[in-house]
Order: sequence, then structure tokens, then C-alpha cells
Amino acid sequence: MGIGVFELLILGGLVVLIVLASIAVVFFRQQRAVPPSPPANTETAPQPSAAVLAPDPAESERRALLEEEAAEIRSEADAYHRDARARADALLREAQSSRHDADDEIRAQRGEMREQRLDLERREQRLAEREERLDAEIRALEERARTLDELKADLKVQRKSLGEAEVEHQQALERVAGLTAEQAKAELVAAVEHEAKRRAVIVERDIERQAIRDGETRARSIIVGAIQRVASDQTSESVVSAVHLPGDDMKGRIIGREGRNIRSFEQVTGVNVMIDDTPESVLLSCFDPVRRETARITLAELVKDGRIHPARIEEVHERSKHQIEAQCLRAAEDAMAEVGISDLHPELVPILGALRYRTSYGQNVLKHLVECAHIAGLMAAELRLDVEQCKRAAFLHDIGKALTHEVEGSHALIGADLARKYGENPDVVHAIEAHHNEVEVRTVEAVLTQAADAISGSRPGARRESIEAYVQRLERLEEIAAAREGVEKVFAMQAGREIRVMVAPDVVDDIEAQVLARDIAKQVEEELTYPGQIRIVVVRESRATETAR
Repeated sequence: MGIGVFELLILGGLVVLIVLASIAVVFFRQQRAVPPSPPANTETAPQPSAAVLAPDPAESERRALLEEEAAEIRSEADAYHRDARARADALLREAQSSRHDADDEIRAQRGEMREQRLDLERREQRLAEREERLDAEIRALEERARTLDELKADLKVQRKSLGEAEVEHQQALERVAGLTAEQAKAELVAAVEHEAKRRAVIVERDIERQAIRDGETRARSIIVGAIQRVASDQTSESVVSAVHLPGDDMKGRIIGREGRNIRSFEQVTGVNVMIDDTPESVLLSCFDPVRRETARITLAELVKDGRIHPARIEEVHERSKHQIEAQCLRAAEDAMAEVGISDLHPELVPILGALRYRTSYGQNVLKHLVECAHIAGLMAAELRLDVEQCKRAAFLHDIGKALTHEVEGSHALIGADLARKYGENPDVVHAIEAHHNEVEVRTVEAVLTQAADAISGSRPGARRESIEAYVQRLERLEEIAAAREGVEKVFAMQAGREIRVMVAPDVVDDIEAQVLARDIAKQVEEELTYPGQIRIVVVRESRATETAR
């Protein structure tokens, strides 16, 4: 706004100067055209004549020229004046527009300044409120600090009084109980120790129960997983081998003149030869499976060759023994390769291979050992134990069965002595001797060996049992239950897997029925050997009967 007014004033000043300059020029020209008049002197000045008073034509012409020049100057001045007036009006309008814009800008700035001032006032108000709160909190903290100081002072006084009271109380206790402070401390420590031990026993019992529950669940899961991951063939073998003959006339040649050939054969091989009415077949019977297999190969070769006499029998038998030894050695090496054991003592390999022809309840012992090694390895891997050592213990646990017909004693102890003799690890030896609980179990490897042995022997189709042993077991189950007092009837159900015991209700009550079931189960576990589990069910039933007439 100030800049527009200043320009307007300058423009106005220029117009005034131009007008004044024009007037000054006109005036100056008029002064030069008119001569100066002489000084007035009335007394001496002569009166003008008529010629002098008459207008001069040259003067009139100059005046006319001057008037024209003045008119031109006035017209130029008017033009300048109008131009100046127009420029002044334009500048005035521009100045007014600038003034309006400046006024709007000033109003906007004033509004912003007003908002800023209000914001500053609000902030100042909040700061004032915050300062008031802080002052209040500081006053509260100071009040609390004074309270704490007072409480500390009171606490010191109370501690002092409590210390004095404790000393007086201790002195009074010593006078009443007749004990010194050290004796009282000893009794207190003993009481606290007793209470701590009692609580520790309670906690230990709870932990043990929880561990048993979790352990049973975990063990069941591990065993089921091992059973599902091991797939073995079903086995069924006997103690009798059959040899097929090309014709019945071969039986006479086997018997020989006056039985000479058959006696020589039985004497050399140690096997009983049974020749009956079965067409084109001869049975060989022997408890030792290696001797029986050697005799079978010998007789098959003699029948194929056709020359049967005592010298030929001895020659073929020696050759068959070497053949059987090679087969046993190869079977042992195959089993070791399947299990992953390569550092077995050379003297143990043929003994282990002899188990190829040994059976237990119809189950091949060498296959049983391989299966047990796989099961023990799977369970050891689940429990993060030494897999190789557990597999080795399970693989060798029945090695003593190869010598039970030669050495007197249990196959577990025989196998342990054999493994100890040939430098096996003490843990492996212990697992072998303890797998039938003939020695107290001390290691985890022994427990896994027992579990693997039980799983391999009790799976369906693994072993068979003779009808005589089966009947004897059922009869013994019924005898054990029937020998109890108050038992009326006993029934063996589900092929001997369940026993139902009927008791007299007036002799055996509900509590005694539970005790009876537990006692029968315990006696069955101690006396009998059986696969799987046997369930004992005691039935106590009361009936009231009346007839309406």
C-alpha cells in the first residue's frame, strides 16, 4: 500500500512541474517581447503622442505567436495532464487492489496469529495444570518420605524391643526347659529336618507315581511302534525230519541185511530212523537239530547215489558234517550282516550259526535273535540309548541254546559264560544272563533285551505249542483256582486267556473276591509260562428263589 501512494505522489509532482515549466516559458517569452517602460515622472515626462499610443503591428503579431505557442503549450500540458491523470488513476486502482490484497493478507495473518495465540494459551494452561499436578505429586512424595522416615524410626524401636523381648524369652525358655540355646537350636534343626524329610518322601512318592504312569504310557508306545516296524515270517518247525524215497524198495536197502545198514547209520549219525508204512518216506528223529539235519543230508545223498553200506555211510556223513558247518557259518555271517555286527569273536560265529537248526516252540532261534536285535535297536533309538550295544545284547542273548545239549545248566548262564570267555562287554554279558531273571537286572540294556525277547516270542505265529502242553496248562489253571476256599466252579475261557471263578456268596464277600482274584493271578504268574496275558474274573452272585402255589 505504501509503495503505490509514493508512486502516485511522484507522478503528481511531475505533472505540477511540467505545468509550472510551461507557465514559466510563456511568461519568459512575454517579458522578452515587451520592452521595459521608463520610470514615471509626471513633472518632466512628456505626454505620449497619438502615434505612440497606436498599436504596433509587429507587437500584435508577436502576441499572436505567443498566444499560439501558449495555446500549444496549454494543449500539450492538458495532454500531459490527462495522461498523468490516467496513469494516476491506473496507479490508484492498482494501489487500491494491492491495498485490498494486503488487507486480506493482513486479515489472514491476523487470524493465524489469533489461532497461534489461542494455541499458546491452551499450551500454557496445560503446562500450568501439569505443573500443579507435579507439585501435588512432589508434595505427596515428600509426605510419604516423611511417613517412611517415621516408620523406619518406629521399626528401629520395635526391632530393639523385639530383640530385648527375644533375649528375655530365650532366657525364660532356658529356665523353664532346662536347655541351652545350642541344645534348643539342635532340637529345632532336628524337627525341621524331620519335617523336610517327610515332605520329601511325599513329593518323591508323587513323582514316582507320575513317573510310573508316564513310563507305562511311553513304554507302551515304544513297544507298539517297535512291533509295528518289525515284520517277520511265521515259523513252525518240529523235531522230526522226513526224507522222501524214490520207491518203497529203497527202505529195504536202508535197513540192509539183518539191519546192518540202519544200525550203522544210527550209530554214525546219532539219529533214530523210523521206517513205517508211510509210502516213499522215512522219518529221522533227534533232539539235536544239527545232527538231525546232518543225517538228513547224508541219507538223501545215499539214496540218490544208491550205494548204502557202513563204509559209505561214514564217508558221506563226514562230507555232510563239513557241508553243515559251512552252512552254519554262512547263516551266522548273513545274520550278523543283517543286524550290522562285524566284530564278533571268530569262535562265537560257528556257535551262533548252529542256531540255524535250533528251534524253540517251533520258532527258529537264529531268526528269533535277528528279530530281537531289530526290536531292541528300535526301542533304544526311541529312548536315545546306545543302539549298537542294545542290538548286540539282544542278538547274543540266546547263544547258550546252541550248547544246552552239551553243557548242563540254563541257556542264559551258559551263554553269559560263553560271551564273557570271548571278551564281550560286561553290560552285554549281564543282559544275556539276566534275560530270564536268573540274575537280578541292573542295566537298561538288560531290560530292553527282556522286552525284545518277550515281543518276538509272543507275537502271533511266532511259536507253537503242543496239544499236550496246552491241555496241561489249562488243567493247571483250573486247579490253581479251584484250590481256593469258597470256590464252587472254575472255567478256562478263550483258549486259556481268561479264567472265570464262581464263588459262594455266603463265604466270599466283595472284598475277599478282589483279594482272591489277586492271589490267583499272582500264583499263575509264579508257576506257569504262557504267552500274552491271562485275565482272572471272580463272579459272586446271590439269588433268592421262591415258588408261588
